[in-house]
Amino acid sequence: MDRKKTALQAGERGSVRSVDRALDILLCFGSERDLGLTEIARRVDLHKSTAHRMLASLERRGFVERHPLTDRYRLGWLIVELASQVYQSDNLTSLALAEMTHLRDAIGETISLYVRSGYERIRVGAVEGTHPVRRAANIGKRFPLYVGASGKVLLAFSDEDILDELHLAQSVPRDFDIDELRAQCSQIAAQGYAVSIEEREAGAAAVAAPILNRQGICVAALSVSGPVDRFTAQQVTHYGAACMAAAKQISKTLGAYPGSPS
Repeated sequence: MDRKKTALQAGERGSVRSVDRALDILLCFGSERDLGLTEIARRVDLHKSTAHRMLASLERRGFVERHPLTDRYRLGWLIVELASQVYQSDNLTSLALAEMTHLRDAIGETISLYVRSGYERIRVGAVEGTHPVRRAANIGKRFPLYVGASGKVLLAFSDEDILDELHLAQSVPRDFDIDELRAQCSQIAAQGYAVSIEEREAGAAAVAAPILNRQGICVAALSVSGPVDRFTAQQVTHYGAACMAAAKQISKTLGAYPGSPS
């Protein structure tokens, strides 16, 4: 009986490992359009034969596609189909879209919506700016929490325990100054919005403000981003106020600020 139970447990662990590996393979495409077998195997730390078997299984189910001439892999259309279901059922993104468009039309810069996922933030919505030179905004893009205006807003208006957890996360550099981040988060919470100037990417700047739900919990960050030369001190103040106003309007749509006038 014990041997049978042990065998079942071992089988379950093996199945979980296989699922984890398959998900790791899919996540490889988060920053790349297509990848070869060797690169995928290297990124997920698997033997090429194992990676090939898993890719073949994912290909059969429609999660990845293999180009017949180059043998390079890319995400399959099934991913798009599943993502569209998430988008259609995502009340936050749907409810925020009109206000995001209004904000974009008012200031001309790219407007993005981010949510926290573990120790990262994900862009779940965006309205492209109207300037010829503007910030690209790819939906589904992941970024670290500890850098950038949106990430710091999500930290500043969340439970303080996340800062302790973040400090221990393997994705955070060893020499990262958690005390400095705490001080920045306190200032952001008091100010109501965050500013980042070339923190994550040279030549880029952003401001961001929190979106709250009915319970007053920060569920997303609304950001304005663009080239750094358009983010002068005066403009940053203007963008910060506009971003906070738009974020508050979206929050009211979600049920926050019940006593505030519409």
